[in-house]
Amino acid sequence: MTPRDVLELMKQHNVEMVDFRIVDVPGRQHHVTIPAVEVDEDMLTNGIAFDGSSIQGFRGIEDSDMVMRPVLETAFVDPFMAAPTLAVSCNVFEPNGTRFERDPRYIAEKAEAYLASSGIATTAYFGPELEFFIFDDVRFESSNRGAFYAVDSEEAMWNTGNGEKNLGYQVKNKGGYFPVPPIDTQQDIRTEMVKELMNAGIRVERHHHEVATAGQAEINFRFNTLTRTADTVMTYKYIIRNVARKYGKTVTFMPKPVFGDNGSGMHVHQSLFDGDTPLFFEQDRYGNMSDIALHYIAGILHHAPAILAFSNPSTNSYKRLVPGYEAPVNLVFSKGNRSAAVRVPVAVVSPKTARIEFRTPDCTANPYLAFAAMLMAGIDGIRRKLDPTALGYGPINKNIYELDADEKAKIRSVPGSLEESLQALEADYEFLLEGGVFTKDFIHAWIDFKRTNEVAPMHLRPHPYEFQLYYDL
Repeated sequence: MTPRDVLELMKQHNVEMVDFRIVDVPGRQHHVTIPAVEVDEDMLTNGIAFDGSSIQGFRGIEDSDMVMRPVLETAFVDPFMAAPTLAVSCNVFEPNGTRFERDPRYIAEKAEAYLASSGIATTAYFGPELEFFIFDDVRFESSNRGAFYAVDSEEAMWNTGNGEKNLGYQVKNKGGYFPVPPIDTQQDIRTEMVKELMNAGIRVERHHHEVATAGQAEINFRFNTLTRTADTVMTYKYIIRNVARKYGKTVTFMPKPVFGDNGSGMHVHQSLFDGDTPLFFEQDRYGNMSDIALHYIAGILHHAPAILAFSNPSTNSYKRLVPGYEAPVNLVFSKGNRSAAVRVPVAVVSPKTARIEFRTPDCTANPYLAFAAMLMAGIDGIRRKLDPTALGYGPINKNIYELDADEKAKIRSVPGSLEESLQALEADYEFLLEGGVFTKDFIHAWIDFKRTNEVAPMHLRPHPYEFQLYYDL
């Protein structure tokens, strides 16, 4: 799109406001709104100024002037504003016109450029599957004198005995995949979410209830190139949350908000193409995977502990990634096997649909950073011709959860905490620096931010369950 195209779009929809949006380093969106009568071709080309010191992970107050420039192809009419509003994602620039090194979107674009310059492939396609919970109520508090959280859902198993009038049909623990209504109470809200996603230009493939009780859901959209897929993830989260709010409900993408039931992940499908030629397919090989695909898998599994610092970047992530449960913690690959960290889908495979699925990530990830880290690991595996079998990463064609102790002991697991993943990133980040995609400054800033703002506070605070364990000792 050109600036003139956007101005024409604004006229067609009688747009009164234009919402300029950026993404901070942890992965939250921020916005500035401009009256449409003030928006012209110059603004759509050169952007608007903002204070970078107020954005997490960007700049200090002494060097805070920054510019956001619209990425015009991301524009869509926001359905949630009272006044007709056009929303558009932006890149972040320095005042002198150079790109800002810590802008997550810039890091994603650099990863794509590095792939193209490598001669390996021209395009990387990413297709994440985001899972989330739709709750009717959420309450939490943390102070120096106490802490608690509570979530509720009308369809949750714990509500079978509640209410003046209860119609039953609550979803049993691990029973949410995927019964028809009236057990599935959220068909209509998911359908409205899908319609709004489609209105925003997102190609949706399916939606359904997920395994857990208490309103776990999944809506899948069509794959795209790395940066555009990350853009879609941000728009997706925005639309899902705001449709839920219209219904008087709330959505969380936390990996483990409910104890004793399935958590929410973000399985990420990935493939490489050279022009129109798919590079991951080779007939009659294991899973119809080419050597390039196997090298890519090896790179993902070899660097997985470091990748998790970006793909599973919350302390809550590791409440889901627990060995011994149905969680993708096993650093192996397998065809059609959902107990492996990397699955090779084998249903209805053609050259163009051949892909790998990294099942470990979750939705607390900043998608620009997580996808870029995965691609860089895969490229490193290809460049070094890493062999996943020689490195001990499988393939494993059994249910890993049912292996005996000796067999399980041979399988490496992902880190058990955010701190362990950050330590892994400290020890293994050179592959991320290739092509200037990530920088040492950014990686060290990321590690410091996570330790200071998330790991340390969790270590320092008493946990409510500790009172049950220790109060009377």
